[in-house]
Amino acid sequence: MTDSSVKDRPPLPPFSADAAAQKARMAENAWNTRDPSKVVLAYTPDSVWRNRSDFLQGHSEIEAFLTRKWERELDYRLIKELWAFHDHHIAVRFQYEWHDAAGQWYRSYGNEQWAFAPSGHMQRREASINDVLIDPSDRKFLWEAGPRPEDYPGLTELGL
Repeated sequence: MTDSSVKDRPPLPPFSADAAAQKARMAENAWNTRDPSKVVLAYTPDSVWRNRSDFLQGHSEIEAFLTRKWERELDYRLIKELWAFHDHHIAVRFQYEWHDAAGQWYRSYGNEQWAFAPSGHMQRREASINDVLIDPSDRKFLWEAGPRPEDYPGLTELGL
């Protein structure tokens, strides 16, 4: 990071297995707040994203994207799981459930690759995501709005 006034966001790279898993859970918890102004603080000011077919750069574009996302993806609940890590890179698989304004539920499946600055802020995010229609009775992410409770099962434990 070029701005020395920005505080570090531990854990910092290079990542251990525990630190990478912690970083993934911190990202999950932040996204489950659905607060774009807080989520964007985990990224470098010039962070580069690919999310599906959207290409974004910088806090203002990312925050605007997240605002639009959570205006249409209602009752969003996300689980991320560490897939791999090395040095300043982390890969996760994730799934999230949401419904549209008409009440149709979806489960979105994806993978992300992350690259981190020495400060622990994410400087690159590449996300590939597919949406599958689900019946409300097939939902598995049933906690109250906000971060997933610590004792709520992850993807593997849910058989996903």
